[in-house]
Amino acid sequence: MKTILEKIIRLRNPNFRFDKNLSSFALFHFMIVQALNFFRAHKTLLLGKAPKGMLRGKGVTFFNLPSITWGRYLKLGDYTYVSALGKGGICMGHNVGIGAHSRVVVSTCLDDLGGFIKIGNHVGIGEFAYLGGAGGLEIGDHCIIGQYFSCHPENHRRDVPGIPYRLQGVTRKGIKIGQNCWIGSKVTVLDSVHIGDNCIVAAGSVVTKNMPSNSVVGGVPAKVIKSTHPNLKAA
Repeated sequence: MKTILEKIIRLRNPNFRFDKNLSSFALFHFMIVQALNFFRAHKTLLLGKAPKGMLRGKGVTFFNLPSITWGRYLKLGDYTYVSALGKGGICMGHNVGIGAHSRVVVSTCLDDLGGFIKIGNHVGIGEFAYLGGAGGLEIGDHCIIGQYFSCHPENHRRDVPGIPYRLQGVTRKGIKIGQNCWIGSKVTVLDSVHIGDNCIVAAGSVVTKNMPSNSVVGGVPAKVIKSTHPNLKAA
């Protein structure tokens, strides 16, 4: 049974192999949870959307499902919320995983719809993430991202004295994260930021400006600490 299950998991992760110390009870429990997630994903068929091997955790909800697309083997953790209220919707590539209690939200305003969210292939995002897409958000292929990650491609205006910030409107420029980036836990990325390919962003960083490719980045606000291998290319 373990061999058969390994072969199934390798459809999503070709290098996967169970640890030899994994107990039979833990393996059985894992199988039950994944089977439930697999069958739960097929509820999307009732709304005309093929699951394509999706694993859908309990409590996962969608808003504006016709504007959400995904590739093969999408994995959504428990109580994740995906809302495509916006002009461009949400597009997730193959082998995307988003951790439990995350929110993937293009916008929340019915009077000023936001842009889009585009997540590339083979992207893993940890639990409690907040991905906003009001000004547009792109995450490149092969990115790995820790827990509590947050992206905010929108800013409140503050240039009119005497008017509450909430009434001054917003500006939107968008966020773009390149391919093959490793972003630690509790990282925040603010509007207008472009993070280049092959970057490493230290845990707890707040990224407020563009970061060049092949950089190790850290701090509040974040700055370039050093370079990764200059000849490294995205997978």
